[in-house]
Amino acid sequence: MTISTLTPEAARDRLVRGAVLVDVRPSDEFARERIAQACCVPLDRLARGDRTGLPSGTAVIFYCRSGNRTRMGAATLETSAAGEAYILEGGLDAWKRAGLPVQADHGQPLELSRQVQIVAGGLVLAGTVAGAWLSPWFLLLSGFVGSGLMFAGLSGFCGLARVLMRMPWNRRFRDAVPAASLQPQPTKESS
Repeated sequence: MTISTLTPEAARDRLVRGAVLVDVRPSDEFARERIAQACCVPLDRLARGDRTGLPSGTAVIFYCRSGNRTRMGAATLETSAAGEAYILEGGLDAWKRAGLPVQADHGQPLELSRQVQIVAGGLVLAGTVAGAWLSPWFLLLSGFVGSGLMFAGLSGFCGLARVLMRMPWNRRFRDAVPAASLQPQPTKESS
């Protein structure tokens, strides 16, 4: 059996009839912007077989930012749900395009993956500019960052992400989110 997709409007109708909305993105992305009725159960947890926070006996609608992660993890999502399972077609982006309300907290830090991209890109740019203007030895900085990114892609371990997680703005978030991330958030809607 293949997991079915729902348009945002059809998903909204299912929610009215008692379905549960589950955001499969990491909790840092969930904290920044989400559909108000959703709870957060990251896809990597579901892939490990951890179904904590998933309801039993009711329809579940899974979503991510654009629908790519849910499509790629469809087999995992289908086996994770105890009842009917659906994917929100187009994810959070389609929900917003349909004019449906979202809850946003732009006071939360940027997603960790975006922070890594910004810092790594800045270091590569700085190394390249300094290498061109000051000394070719600065090009080693760009090479070091590039090799770190390759290692992260091959191994799944990103040292820069580990360093950024320890930064004060992310520590505050990391300490506050785990307990709250599984619960639906109060509705303070913005679109």
